[in-house]
Amino acid sequence: MERKELYLKVTEWFSANMERAESELHYDSPFHLLIAVILSAQCTDKRVNMHTPQIFARFPSPKELAEASFDEVYQLIKSISFPNNKAKHLIGMAGKLISDFGGEVPSEPAQLETLPGVGRKTANVIASVIYDKPVIAVDTHVFRVSRRIGLSDGSNVEAVESDLTAGFPAHLRGKAHHWLILHGRYVCTARKPKCESCGLQDLCREYRLNNLCL
Repeated sequence: MERKELYLKVTEWFSANMERAESELHYDSPFHLLIAVILSAQCTDKRVNMHTPQIFARFPSPKELAEASFDEVYQLIKSISFPNNKAKHLIGMAGKLISDFGGEVPSEPAQLETLPGVGRKTANVIASVIYDKPVIAVDTHVFRVSRRIGLSDGSNVEAVESDLTAGFPAHLRGKAHHWLILHGRYVCTARKPKCESCGLQDLCREYRLNNLCL
């Protein structure tokens, strides 16, 4: 099957079977989503969601976070992975939002990447979810699922992102990110993929080649 046809069939399947595809992180503003995405690095959304209500209440805007002490932020996030670095990044991020962007979360990925704690993946998540930019964020789930299905042969995140950007039309890229991440989180898992219940069996290159379920 040619890759163009594969993208069409994968899109058809997800459109029919995962109509609702959105972030599982809880948030009530662009600023709070930015906090949540930074905290979610190498941590589950479920754990982040357990802590963000208190964080959001204490820091409703960048001003309060920028003025917070390291210890105060650390105490709020200490049970989340890498709390030392994330506390520093959050305070620095809030300060830069105020100094460089008037306290507003910028919409362009390149601008977002200038913020402490914000890499390409986080920048693309914010740009896509909040501002509907036609970009795709590639995390470990997206990377794994894309290569297993055959949507990409890329050996690194940038290559996979390039393939997905070319393969999915602009208006579907934000949704495609969530299709792939949710599929990877609940079906096409890293250690024991649930191939027996996966509706993409017939399309999946790795299943066909390796018959993972047997």
